[in-house]
Amino acid sequence: MQLTLWALKIWLYLVIILIMIPSMFGFSLGISEIYMTILVKTLEWATLNIQKANSDEGTLKPSSSNGLIQRENGSMEKELEELRRSRPKPPVGGDFTLSDCFYFTRQGIESIVDDEVTQRFTSEELVSWNLLTRTNNDFQYISLKLTLVYGLGIIVRYCILAPLRITLTIIGVSWLVIGTSAVGLLPNWRIKFWLSELVHVMCYRICARGLSATIRYHNRENKPKKGGICVANHTSPIDIVILCTDGCYAMVGQVHGGLMGIIQRAMVRSCPHVWFERSEMKDRHLVTKRLKDHVNDKKKLPILIFPEGTCINNTSVMMFKKGSFEIGTTIYPVAIKYDPKFGDAFWNSSKHSMVSYLLRMMTSWALVCNVWYLPAMHQQEGEDAVQFANRVKSAIAHQGGLVDLQWDGGLKRAKVKETFKEQQQKKYSNMVVRDDSSSNSD
Repeated sequence: MQLTLWALKIWLYLVIILIMIPSMFGFSLGISEIYMTILVKTLEWATLNIQKANSDEGTLKPSSSNGLIQRENGSMEKELEELRRSRPKPPVGGDFTLSDCFYFTRQGIESIVDDEVTQRFTSEELVSWNLLTRTNNDFQYISLKLTLVYGLGIIVRYCILAPLRITLTIIGVSWLVIGTSAVGLLPNWRIKFWLSELVHVMCYRICARGLSATIRYHNRENKPKKGGICVANHTSPIDIVILCTDGCYAMVGQVHGGLMGIIQRAMVRSCPHVWFERSEMKDRHLVTKRLKDHVNDKKKLPILIFPEGTCINNTSVMMFKKGSFEIGTTIYPVAIKYDPKFGDAFWNSSKHSMVSYLLRMMTSWALVCNVWYLPAMHQQEGEDAVQFANRVKSAIAHQGGLVDLQWDGGLKRAKVKETFKEQQQKKYSNMVVRDDSSSNSD
């Protein structure tokens, strides 16, 4: 028993001295860099072995795209126009012929088999296996050496990294609750807000180190400033940790119970986060008013919002909800892109609970991502909230190398609205009868 307690004390001392304290102050002793170097070389070696095995067997490597159907870039209107040009024009009537039905039928079947929305809520398939079966649907035996390395990786991830990461996460969350609660007892002086930001950033840095996070921040001169709103694409709840490691933000969200509720109540004592009751979330006017009151106070932290409203699989950006773009304040766009080679950061909430997802992340190799701070953006004259949201979304997608989609991420759980179906039907109808109408008018 005494030996166990002694070993536990040594473990905690090493974690605190070698990892926790350096991470709190934003520097590293080089341990994580050595680990990442070994990991990169191991994965490169595995990739070469897989490629050699595939070339020896003469097998074709599957595409890295999640798509089952290869589509050419271009609109349906252009495709149909090219199709009509390649055949003789009917002597009577417009350009429509019965064969056009086959084109629409093909488009419909392709959409059913491989639509643009559903594939955004599944993990992206990798070009080469990263020694994690969870990220490769085609996992199979390749060679004895690779299998032995995979087995050694299981021991490292589950027996060494997982206990270390869980320990750091528990310390980080506990320090967040204790530290913010203590700071909340101070009077509303300037030192209170300074200490609050310091505690928040330190705790998030500990949690980030608990995920072996390697984060590269770009264009720090564009970091969000007080009195504004920071908007970013959303892949995982860990996005909050990634951004808050480099600065402090005011959170917006619904009041929860349990452990999350304890954390929320502790955080709001030291920092003016914006929490809503479940009934208040449905009142758009109340939500807008609370947000406006916050950003109008230039002493308060910038608000962090994920306008997609749900997690997308690190390949695209989906429709931004217009609410945060109706406030009339400065918008600070941020693009986040994870490297899937080291682990799948996407949270499929319909498949994995929060606890299950965090355990998966803590047993992955590492969390590697890039964060780009984009220049501040303002609503232009004559531009409504929807157009402004789309402009910001396009900028984030372009910077992060993500696909810019107009679809609503709410389709993850909801059905398509009838009004949208009617719009698509009208669009197809116009494509079919447009030339007929123009010909008849002549």
